[in-house]
Amino acid sequence: MRIHVATDHAGLDFSHQLQQHLRAQGHEVIDHGPAEYDALDDYPSFCINAALGVARDERDGVEALGVVFGGSGNGEQMAANKVDGIRAALVWSDSTAVLAREHNNANVISIGARQHEVADATRFIDLFIATPFTGDERHVRRIAQLGEFERTGEIAGKQVDSL
Repeated sequence: MRIHVATDHAGLDFSHQLQQHLRAQGHEVIDHGPAEYDALDDYPSFCINAALGVARDERDGVEALGVVFGGSGNGEQMAANKVDGIRAALVWSDSTAVLAREHNNANVISIGARQHEVADATRFIDLFIATPFTGDERHVRRIAQLGEFERTGEIAGKQVDSL
């Protein structure tokens, strides 16, 4: 599987270790940066580029997922979720890694490098990659509603307030 990875300065060492793990597992890893440590770097472009890579691969029929890192993982998740078709989940436990795939068909996860040990993050990622989407009708319906709102600003048959 192709795995798109991005981080900021807070997760750079973390990212390098996890990329080695993913490659050892046989995954193709695409590193969207940064290439070197810069305490003043900004994560949005790195994480958006990783999410765009996942979206492009999905469009082209390539099996791909994304992993983004930062100090808390919050901003990185927000950045990835700005890309159309991306469902990025903040993961902080085994169960959130599994449920992100099973219930939400998440295609990107975000992990706080300052919140977890590398061994824990590695386990979260392995669980995320190994867990399939259940395809249950209720989950498919909910994901479709998110996509519909993303495209149209509405959800048919549902009340969505305006700004």
